[in-house]
Amino acid sequence: MTSLDAVTAWVGNYRAAWESNDPEVIGGLFAEDAAYFSAPYAKPWLGRDTIVAKWIERRDEPGSTTFDWHPVIVTEELAVIEARTAYSAPEVRAFRNMWVLRLDGSGQARQFTEWWMPEPA
Repeated sequence: MTSLDAVTAWVGNYRAAWESNDPEVIGGLFAEDAAYFSAPYAKPWLGRDTIVAKWIERRDEPGSTTFDWHPVIVTEELAVIEARTAYSAPEVRAFRNMWVLRLDGSGQARQFTEWWMPEPA
């Protein structure tokens, strides 16, 4: 069951994983059989171990981003989140993010969709 409190906790944990790149923290975000959709038309990353490995391959350096978010909608089944990520290194750039999050009863993502678009210069 998804609630605003559960979504807020998950996003906070996501941010901690983002800043640490710790495989255990990353893995704690996702159910064992989770699916992570990283881009339109791309094959999803399936399973916690694959998600952790792919995350580490694409990791950002800790302290290189700021992140602001707000829920667009939260229902019992899913949450839609809009966010903005700004990078200070290795170059200054910003992205808009749209997430679709489906949590299980323990607060782990069973399905996560993360689409991001660069802001115009």
